[in-house]
Amino acid sequence: MNFRAQENENEPRIDLTSLIDVVFILLIFFMVTTTFDRQSELKVELPQASSEVEQQPEEPIRLVIDADGRFFINGSEVVNTQDQTLQMALDKALGDNRERPVILQADAHTEHQAVVTAMDAAAKLGVSQLSIATTRTTE
Repeated sequence: MNFRAQENENEPRIDLTSLIDVVFILLIFFMVTTTFDRQSELKVELPQASSEVEQQPEEPIRLVIDADGRFFINGSEVVNTQDQTLQMALDKALGDNRERPVILQADAHTEHQAVVTAMDAAAKLGVSQLSIATTRTTE
């Protein structure tokens, strides 16, 4: 008979699982509730200029797609709905300024392909400011 094995089973043990859980939850609580306030001040004295350059806002180009998939640039209809025709018409409207904003207004019932074609033509021309116009829903 081996009595020593029974004595080892009755030794008191401290279960750390619940303690680890509590510490972990406290750590998460403090991480979530802590505010990180960065107070950095850098005083910069800006140079002064005698004249002020006035920037005039550029008129955006309106690219409208109707329900039938026809394209209109600033109210003028594009001859056909082919990719290259739209790209040439948009290039003509943009001129040399590729930074000019383009607003895409598509009818709600327009085929998805027409919208993708318009976005692709603008991307090929290097348009950097393309917006899609929407209307607010009233609930």
